[in-house]
Amino acid sequence: MADRKKLSTAEIDQRLHSLAGWSLLNGKLHREIRFRDFTQAFAFMTGSALIAERMNHHPEWFNVYNRVVIDLSTHDAGGLTEMDFAFASSVNSLIPAQE
Repeated sequence: MADRKKLSTAEIDQRLHSLAGWSLLNGKLHREIRFRDFTQAFAFMTGSALIAERMNHHPEWFNVYNRVVIDLSTHDAGGLTEMDFAFASSVNSLIPAQE
């Protein structure tokens, strides 16, 4: 399981470069994804929820129709940790190639 120790700014910058589609916004990992339709967005959220439960690491997220917005941080650590990057990497694998 990934570490829940708060990462330094340099560690965050280093990891962010290898994480496709994610940015840093208000101190959190941030991604907005548009899907073909609501069904595809909901399928993505369902898969992401299963990952979150398995990791015991739950995202802040928002959904309207075909759009999903995800913000990640580890509240207990007071910032970003390996857990956030591991979760982001895992959910990236659920995004269909055409997105």
